[in-house]
Amino acid sequence: MAKCEICQKSAQFGHNVSHSNRATKRRFDANVHRVRVVIGGQSRRMWVCTRCLRTLNKAV
Repeated sequence: MAKCEICQKSAQFGHNVSHSNRATKRRFDANVHRVRVVIGGQSRRMWVCTRCLRTLNKAV
């Protein structure tokens, strides 16, 4: 589910690596938050990653 509606960033996959160097599958979810965003003068609730949220706040 963790997908940014602005940049389309979603989950990536990798491994948990133990001390004995065994690798088991894991996923890295995008850090998304449900926020209210004004687009074209209209307010919308969107799932936005924190990187895009920083960029939106910088533009304002």
